[in-house]
Amino acid sequence: MLRAALALLLLSVNAAAWPQAYPARPVRIVVPFATGGPADIYARFLGAKLQEALGQPFIIEDRPGGGSIVGTDAVAKSPPDGYTLLMMSNTHTVNETLIPKKPFDLMRDLAPISGVNYSDLLMVIHPSVPASNLQEFIELARSRPGALNYASSGPGTPYHMAGELFKAMAGVDIVHVPHKGSDQARTAILGGQVQMMFDAITTMAGSARAGKVKALASSGKTRSPVTPDVPTLAEAGVQGYEATIWLGLMAPAGTPRPILEKLNAEINKVVNAPEVKEAWAKQGAVPMAMTLEQFDKFLREDIVKWAKVVKLSGAKVD
Repeated sequence: MLRAALALLLLSVNAAAWPQAYPARPVRIVVPFATGGPADIYARFLGAKLQEALGQPFIIEDRPGGGSIVGTDAVAKSPPDGYTLLMMSNTHTVNETLIPKKPFDLMRDLAPISGVNYSDLLMVIHPSVPASNLQEFIELARSRPGALNYASSGPGTPYHMAGELFKAMAGVDIVHVPHKGSDQARTAILGGQVQMMFDAITTMAGSARAGKVKALASSGKTRSPVTPDVPTLAEAGVQGYEATIWLGLMAPAGTPRPILEKLNAEINKVVNAPEVKEAWAKQGAVPMAMTLEQFDKFLREDIVKWAKVVKLSGAKVD
């Protein structure tokens, strides 16, 4: 009895010490997408802030492949000790329906930590496309079924699903052209290899302002302050349309709760900082400060939401 009581006491002491001792060595944040996209950009920003706060390097490892499957699976199979984290997005909640035969289950094999931010998408076309607004583009697409195409950074990504949702709601036949990353997709639209793309407003607004692409609409409920002259898709004629790209962090399932709580608290400090909010607002990004339980609920609801969109759009992995 005495030994058992002593063992329990030691366990409770160790558990209490976890958040204070963590991290004791560098932490790896795996980004399962190609470099240059929002996940990579904000992972590096967040890693630098966490390093300042916690005194250990937060190393960003871009590990793209399989529509986020490769990097995510690597994290899911990592030791649950808080030293391997996953930067994830709504690609992951989409893939729960779009790619059911994965080597992992998101909510079983990974533990929610925190949301990071979300932003609207910008629907853009190449300047050579003979349309000056969304209705003209829809009419063009309807007159030429299967002749126009749109770029994405891969199956299941927010750019892909935004395009498929648009096709379903606008009643147009536009061909999906997946790329290995958002940089490649962006290069394709800027170079005229594809006619249309949905891209994060944080990375495409500058090209639209410079006239390198024509912005037809934004994807949020209301106009973005970054592109105030650009109507929403709902305003421009696709009533009820709404889509965003959001980012968050997860860890392998079984990671001690004190570590998850410590990471959650530090991330919320970062995203709630006035200077961060101000900087992100100029980029079109909105902080997503949540508790562990709130982020868990958000993920589960997002899986259900995108399951309906996948069914509505008929999207499939080619």
